[in-house]
Amino acid sequence: MDRAAAFLAAIDADWARLVADIGPCGHQPKPAREPYEALVRAVAYQQLHVKAGDAILARLLDLFPGTGFPEPDALLATPIEILRGCGFSSRKIETIHGIAAATLDGVVPDLATARSLGDEELITRISALKGIGRWTVEMFLIYSLDRPDILPADDFGVREGYRLLKSLDVAPSARAMAAIGEAWHPHRTAAAWYLWRVPRPPRVPSRKR
Repeated sequence: MDRAAAFLAAIDADWARLVADIGPCGHQPKPAREPYEALVRAVAYQQLHVKAGDAILARLLDLFPGTGFPEPDALLATPIEILRGCGFSSRKIETIHGIAAATLDGVVPDLATARSLGDEELITRISALKGIGRWTVEMFLIYSLDRPDILPADDFGVREGYRLLKSLDVAPSARAMAAIGEAWHPHRTAAAWYLWRVPRPPRVPSRKR
C-alpha cells in the first residue's frame, strides 16, 4: 500500500494533494473469508446504508448461533418468511438462495480455487448469477481476495470522488471512468480507496419558505 500511495501521488498535483491529505492507504481486506460468505454479505448491503446492512446480517447470524456463518445448505433450508424477518427483501432472498445453490453446485468456487482464477474470469463466472452484478464481484475481489488492481468504475463514490478531485461539473460515466483509471494500473484498488475518501463539501440546508 505504501508503494501504491507513492505511485498515485506521482500522477499529478491533485493526486499528490489527496494522498497527502488522507495519509497512508488503509485498505483492510479480509482474505480469509470464503467467496460464498463474502457474496451473501455483499448482497445484504446492496442499496443500503452500512448500519442497515449490519442489522440485517446480525439478525441472520442470530439464527445460527455458534456457527460463525450459516453453511449454504442451512441457508437454503431457512424458510423465506424467516429471512424476510431478518430484513431481506424478496429479491435479495432469491439472490442469496441462488448464491447458496451455486456454491453447492461448484459455480461459486471455494477460496482456494478463487485465488487461482483471474479477475475477469471470476467477474464473468459469478456475475452470471441472478442478482449479482459486476460491482458486487468487484467488492469481493477487493475485500475478500485482496486483488490490488480493481477499479469499480460504476461505483458512485469512485466517480464522484474523481469529479471532486478534478473539480469537474459532472462525474465521468462508468465507461469514461474505466478508461481514465487505466493510468492507475497496477494500483487501481488503492486509487478507489482514496477516491472514496475525497472530502465531500458540506451540504447547504435549504431555506424554508
